[in-house]
Amino acid sequence: MTEPLLDIRNLCKNFGALKATDNVSLDLRPGEIHALIGPNGAGKTTLIHQIAGTLQPSSGTIRFLGRDIGGMSMPGRTRLGLGRTFQISSLTLEFSALRNVMLALQARQGSSFRFFRPVMRDRSLTDPAYETLERVGLHERAMVAAGELSHGERRQLEIAIALALGSKAFLLDEPMAGMDSEGSQALTRFLDGLRREAPILLVEHDMDAVFALADRISVLVYGRVIATGTVEEIRRDPEVRHAYLGEDD
Repeated sequence: MTEPLLDIRNLCKNFGALKATDNVSLDLRPGEIHALIGPNGAGKTTLIHQIAGTLQPSSGTIRFLGRDIGGMSMPGRTRLGLGRTFQISSLTLEFSALRNVMLALQARQGSSFRFFRPVMRDRSLTDPAYETLERVGLHERAMVAAGELSHGERRQLEIAIALALGSKAFLLDEPMAGMDSEGSQALTRFLDGLRREAPILLVEHDMDAVFALADRISVLVYGRVIATGTVEEIRRDPEVRHAYLGEDD
């Protein structure tokens, strides 16, 4: 079996007597989309916060690329290649899509933000920025201000920024939120191709998208993973059908 890029073992997070994360173990393997689903209040966001580094777990381990990152800051995890998007947009809305990606490249290079230089003529930034936009299908929108992009295009731009930062795996938190059916279908197609760039841990309420995309699904209820399996295994699981899908045998 392929070694996972992201490996979470026996993770717990307690808030007083409340177990928001209850002994969670899951992993993310190269080339896959692993969906995390569950009802509101199941603890999905709390779990993502712990993986991303914005919340410290009470116990358990988080390994990324074979390295224990439990004590690492969120910026440190980002630099290592763990990309989190869609929770709080990192876009500078008045800048073009191209310039947003160039800023990410500058940050990755550790260079100063050269606002007073003609950076748009700096081929060491513009060339890789255009290439990154082409990878996500936004190269024809490169000069459009981020604030003028559609909802779905902003999602794609956020992915481009994460790629420019060197992300080797993605944590995507509700990417379909606020989209109509057409937008969700377009983003589903995009994410289906993105797994070739880097694997995705996907938190999503749109079950059509989850069932279309996921190689594996983990179901979280009251902070505990009650099942992990393929789409068909999850569809057939009686505990999942009762606790989350609202069905009974």
